[in-house]
Amino acid sequence: MSSKKSYGPSKKKYEEEYSKLSLQDIDFTTVSGAPVRKLADPADIEDLDYVEELGFPGQYPYTRGVYPTMYRGRFWTMRQFAGFGTASDTNERYHYLLDHGQTGLSVAFDMPTIMGYDSDHKRSEGEVGRCGVAIDSLRDMEILFDGIDLSGITTSMTINAPASILLAFYLSAGGKKGISFDRMGGTIQNDILKEYIAQKSWIFPPEPSLRLITDILAFCSDHVPRWNTISISGYHIREAGSTAVQELAFTLADGFAYVEAGIVAGLDVDRFAPRLSFFFNAHLDFFEEIAKYRAARRIWAKRMKEKYGAKDERSLLLRFHTQTAGCTLTAQQPENNIVRTAFQGLSAVLGGTQSLHTNSMDETLALPSEKAVKIALRTQQIIAHETGVINTADPLAGSYFVEALTRDMEEEAEKYFKKIDEFGGVVKAIEEGFFQKEIGKAAYEYQKAVEAKRKIIVGLNEFQMEGEKIDIPLLRIDHAVEESQCKALQKMRKERDNDKAARELDLLSKAARGTDNLMVNIIDCAKCYCTEGEIIETLKKVFGEYQEPLFY
Repeated sequence: MSSKKSYGPSKKKYEEEYSKLSLQDIDFTTVSGAPVRKLADPADIEDLDYVEELGFPGQYPYTRGVYPTMYRGRFWTMRQFAGFGTASDTNERYHYLLDHGQTGLSVAFDMPTIMGYDSDHKRSEGEVGRCGVAIDSLRDMEILFDGIDLSGITTSMTINAPASILLAFYLSAGGKKGISFDRMGGTIQNDILKEYIAQKSWIFPPEPSLRLITDILAFCSDHVPRWNTISISGYHIREAGSTAVQELAFTLADGFAYVEAGIVAGLDVDRFAPRLSFFFNAHLDFFEEIAKYRAARRIWAKRMKEKYGAKDERSLLLRFHTQTAGCTLTAQQPENNIVRTAFQGLSAVLGGTQSLHTNSMDETLALPSEKAVKIALRTQQIIAHETGVINTADPLAGSYFVEALTRDMEEEAEKYFKKIDEFGGVVKAIEEGFFQKEIGKAAYEYQKAVEAKRKIIVGLNEFQMEGEKIDIPLLRIDHAVEESQCKALQKMRKERDNDKAARELDLLSKAARGTDNLMVNIIDCAKCYCTEGEIIETLKKVFGEYQEPLFY
């Protein structure tokens, strides 16, 4: 039934009829600008090898999912990215979310914390607690998770350049509650290569940054086995304007670079690879996103097995968190964002995500209000409990269109891998501006399509409303938050043992000049309430700071 001969005449008749009909004046391309087949049919996948390219869920090459039962066994972890003001403010939001059925916590840090500055640093002025929670020391981390069992919940922390320090604060906070490191689970983003490529919140140059990452890999492999040590992030690559294929290829290329760095550092691949995870964007082109996730699992499994010689099945599993696309949210008609987020969340679930954050409708205007956060969480719960999509694993498998699109994305990603190899690897390609230029061109082409109305964004460039007013409550951070945080920080510095803090910072400096695993020293600094800024400044004196070259 599936041979060309059996449907050839019908296809020919269809093509003839199609050619006679007029089409809408629409740009029939994906949101990434890739042309879309007018129809998929058996010819698109006639040479598909089920065992080699699909398999069953939980079996190599994991195209159909990393677990045999998928959501029949357990739902994805439902997270909401939360953090604002002081640690006490955010702690209240965490308890609110947990009380409403959230199953994992996800920490958003403010810009000074992301960039490694204490709240009372001159460069932090005006930014403390604005776009996330201010965390200056172990004291703040203790307050952030007050009343929350760190052995009974997983926590994801979106932090990169200072990842080792925030992880040290978290582990030390659990330790003070009597929780051993091996009982704590979660994820730290810790993806510095993506920062050089897209998000730009770096501190140190690439070489010492990779050293910190491999130190985390080794330390957690031995002491924090439930911790995902890197969340290799395509999310911010996509938010910077990349296409879906670029997000797929650049994210996996970064992942391969971390694997190679671990191997060069003398670690066995199966010692650290099982705790690597991924973080993808869920954009609005429904089928393109689903195909992206399926292709990612297949590519990762093949590379880990065939190139890096991984023997442990867990090293082959691409497990990923998904966040709906912040760049698709509009300030105009913000209620429309609820619908956008629902479709994006559904694509992530149909693509087999292990964890999901759904954006709130007001995030393009301000930090999300409690009402908006609750709607975003309810969106996930409706997908899980009311749509029926969780009843079977990979329900779109075998679709001519989805399988052909999955293969297309894999082939295009391989072309990018070849180009990156020609540069001499990810770091060399970063230094040459390859990723930055590719993303810039993609963002420019998409913006031109929006401005020319070849791509319609409802409420933005079409279906606008005259005299529209935004009538939703917004969360605003008062300047008093910054004053309070700075006073608390200064009080903590006076109360701690400053001689001990100075000794630990000196020991960290000496270790940074050598080859010891720095996580041990950073945790020692955390325990005696050294601040993030103090630890960063100590390391800057040894490692220096990164300056991005100019690209034209």
